[in-house]
Amino acid sequence: MTTINLKSALFGTALVFGVSTMVQAQTIRFAHVDPDDWQGSKKGAAAHMFKKIVEGETDLSVELFPAASLGNEPELVEQAIDGTTQVVMVSGAMAQICPAAGVLDIPYTFDSPVTAWRVLDGEFGQELAEHCLNQTGLRTLGYGETGVRHFTNSVREIRSPDDMAGLRFRVQDIPLYVEMVRGLGGEPTPIAWSEVPTALATGVVDGHENPVGTIYNNNIHELQDYLTLDGHVYATDFLLINDDFYQSLSPQDQAVVKRAGVIAGVMGRAIQQFTTAEGVIAVQEAGMQVYTPSAEELEQFRERAQPRVLEWLADDLGPDAEWIDKLEAAVAAANR
Repeated sequence: MTTINLKSALFGTALVFGVSTMVQAQTIRFAHVDPDDWQGSKKGAAAHMFKKIVEGETDLSVELFPAASLGNEPELVEQAIDGTTQVVMVSGAMAQICPAAGVLDIPYTFDSPVTAWRVLDGEFGQELAEHCLNQTGLRTLGYGETGVRHFTNSVREIRSPDDMAGLRFRVQDIPLYVEMVRGLGGEPTPIAWSEVPTALATGVVDGHENPVGTIYNNNIHELQDYLTLDGHVYATDFLLINDDFYQSLSPQDQAVVKRAGVIAGVMGRAIQQFTTAEGVIAVQEAGMQVYTPSAEELEQFRERAQPRVLEWLADDLGPDAEWIDKLEAAVAAANR
């Protein structure tokens, strides 16, 4: 007769179950290019919110890779597509893999972030997410905000497009931004971001454009005298997940991950709005002159900037040019 040590048997079973659970546990790698700071970084805040919700309500674990530790945005979307990184949060890189997303950068489309939120959280945002999913295999879990872009310069206060005539502005090496500045009467000069402080300090360019938080956090206000809060582009963050990975999750876990993505996007928006409000006060206290155009003045900016951009964008999008009209209709509905 064989004697069984009940204590050993129980512990052995527990150990086997424990190993099995560890093997089956899934880890989500979440990468972005911003600092790992939930109080001052929109992507950092969104990532931490996503992690807390998912880990609190599922058996999934979330490992964060902030500050471009896994690469720049184009590299991150490549990793998300091939599944080596399951979740990424990116902004400009989205239009490179899903061109229709580029319509969100049409200048002076949104009169405020609130209008942008209504559009992105409504039918248009859902349809765009489905379109980009079909094109890329990446599911949009939520929309965040990487900032509303404004013009700075060190020559004169800009109240209308006429004030931009002859001024050289650093822009991203993106045709849409080049055409926008040309339409406004300025001289666009594509320069890498790392070279911007030197270009401003030495007079290679007279001004540039960026969100207020970026202007303040990078001490651009120390190199520029004037800031015009024209809000020419509302820059969207996309929280993306590899859809094959998403489909491998249980329905219960999918629901949590989807909800976490939406809330994370809202968290990112809130942090971005806070840093913007904080930044406007800070740059003024540091001596920068800040001007907010009137509705009539903003209409002048829109009338000058949009035609060149729309002509280029319609040609660049080809069959996807219909998204220009879809966005226009969505904005009109949001403003009713």
